[in-house]
Order: sequence, then C-alpha cells, then structure tokens
Amino acid sequence: MADITLLDGSIGQELVKRSGDKATPLWSTRVMIDYPDLVRDVHADYFRRGATIATTNTYAVHRSRLERVGLQDQLADLIGVAVSQARRARGGGPGRVAGAIGPLLASYRPDLKPDAQQAAVKFAEIVRLMANDVDLFLIETVSSVQEAEGALLGTSEAGKPVWLALTVMDDDGTRLRSGEPLWDIAPLVDRFNPDAVLINCSRPEAVPAALDDLATMGRPFGAYANGFAEISQDFLKDAPTVDALEQRHDLGPQKYADHAMGWVEQGATIVGGCCEVGPDHIEALANSLRAAGHRIV
Repeated sequence: MADITLLDGSIGQELVKRSGDKATPLWSTRVMIDYPDLVRDVHADYFRRGATIATTNTYAVHRSRLERVGLQDQLADLIGVAVSQARRARGGGPGRVAGAIGPLLASYRPDLKPDAQQAAVKFAEIVRLMANDVDLFLIETVSSVQEAEGALLGTSEAGKPVWLALTVMDDDGTRLRSGEPLWDIAPLVDRFNPDAVLINCSRPEAVPAALDDLATMGRPFGAYANGFAEISQDFLKDAPTVDALEQRHDLGPQKYADHAMGWVEQGATIVGGCCEVGPDHIEALANSLRAAGHRIV
C-alpha cells in the first residue's frame, strides 16, 4: 500500500458551471471577478470530498490573456483573489495550496511556440506574485518541449516545489500534443529537477502509456485526466470559449476512479482530475483509494 496525494478536480470548468453565466474567452477568470466567493466554495467542496490539494484558479491569469479585454493591470489583484480563496477554503486544515500556472497563450496550441527565454520572464512574474502564499507550483497542460523549457526556466527560482504536468495526444499517450515523443522531455527533467512529473488534461485512456515513460524519469509521477469527448477544432481557434468542448457522458465517477486506480497500480503517487472531472469523481476516487488500503496524504 502507498501514500497517495489526491489532487482536486476541475476548477475552471466547475466555476463556469456553477456560475450559470454564458462562457467567455476569460473563462473562469470572469467568474472569479463576478463571484469571488464561489472560488472558495469549489475548493472547499473538493477538500470535503477527500482532496488534499487546492489548485488555485490562476491557470488562465496571464497578462497576455488579460490584455485582450483591457484587464492586464489587474494581474496581481486577480492572483491575490485566487490564492486567498484557496487558502480560505483550506482554513486550518492539513491540505496544501498549489499555485497553478497554465500556458501563456492558449491550451493545446504548441504551434504558437512562445520563446522560452521570453516566456520565462512572464512565468517568473506569476511565481513572484504567488510564492509567499502557496505550498508548491503546478505547471499545467504543457504541450511541447519548448513550452516546458519556458515554464521550468520561469519557476527555477520559485523556492517551492515545482510539479510539471504534460498533456499528450488523445490517441497516443507516448507523444506530447506537439507530436514530439514524451520521452523528449527527459533532458529538461534532468536539467531542472522538478519535484514531480505528471500527465494532465488528456483522455484517461491515453494516460497508461504516458505513465510508462514517466516512470523511468526518476521522479514521483502521476496523472489527472480530463473528461472531454475531444479537443475540438473550434477550441483551437484564437480566444475560444469552453462551450466549444463537449463533456463525455461515459465517464461517471466510479469509471473515472477505476482508471485512476490503474495508474496507481502503475506506480503513480499523485492522482486527481482535470476539466469535467468534478467533486463526485474525486470522492469516488478517494473512496477507492481507501478501500484498497492506500493512505491519502
């Protein structure tokens, strides 16, 4: 039996759903502006269901995204709200707060190729704004080796643990969404020494092949998959809204938990959920982990 870190599930998608408002290109950042306390409520729900990590609602809080709507000067304030709401949800409990860092320009768009050195400067600003108030940094949905380099450079002086989460092709878990072999990330893992390497925002069926590669990189590893039917072409356009993505209807809480338990059998020690994987899924996974004799930490 093992000690397993249980991440939360979807934050952004859950906020959009609970708000009931029409989706916008600002995604969950818009919801946080309009209903800041809803962010705390979502985090608190995940903690109640068994999660031990609250992932801040900062995935899409970047100047490059805020500039589209003239809110770039609110970067620090928005990050402050996101982090404080996660900390409020934790209260005096034992959970941890992970500072989420998403792609600078867009998700699943390795074709945009942000320069690693320039990206590092922008990531480092995000790190500085969160460093005093989070327990670790979670780099999410990295689609290419070049994206990974920029993010790892930007977090190299974080002073806190850094977890790197990569997204792989839906039909081939051995390749990043750029088409590059997942194994090509290994030199960066050796160079920057992240504290964990994960797979995120990919179909759960693609995860086992990816974990076979991660298991050889000498770091704690794990996964948190999404519940999308597919990454649609409409979502890959500039400034998309999340209603361009369709939720799967064949991935109920127990079925998702069964996938994740398979990852644990492969040696994963960090599991959770990503987009469209909600509190019910995390509760089912927590129950499955306990039933199998694992300790959630």
